[in-house]
Amino acid sequence: MRGQEPRSTSSCAACKFMKRRCTPHCLFAPYFRADEPNKFAKVHKVFGASNVTKILNEVPEPQRHDAVNSLVFEAEERLKDPVYGCIGAIASLQDKMFQLQHDLAVAKARLARCSSKTTYASCSTTSPFLMLDGDFGMSSFGDFNMDQGALTSDFHQHPFP
Repeated sequence: MRGQEPRSTSSCAACKFMKRRCTPHCLFAPYFRADEPNKFAKVHKVFGASNVTKILNEVPEPQRHDAVNSLVFEAEERLKDPVYGCIGAIASLQDKMFQLQHDLAVAKARLARCSSKTTYASCSTTSPFLMLDGDFGMSSFGDFNMDQGALTSDFHQHPFP
């Protein structure tokens, strides 16, 4: 683990950022190396050095590296999206997952329909919209559109972007 490696005589990114002398027992040194100055700058801007110190002191040492990675991710997402932060990123990934699950359902239905036919040629010219007959609880395809070859939905279940 990088946190246990002996470090050089240079200051860590946190001490450089705060313009203070880095001690051999610096709490930040194992997690904010000197060659990653932006990592601490982002965390400092969102959480502040005092709060990061409190968090790291409360977390058991074997879990501190994961805690720092979480703080860095949350800080980066908060700087990108000040309103929703990492929740916005999670919601966006969930949207993508739902879209991909729908695309998979459409592909499975088409595959099932094609495998029940006697020849593939009769299946290859059929529109994917005609292949589904409501087995998935969909009676209309008006809410869906083709976007760069992928079936996507214009409907969103939550207010996040």
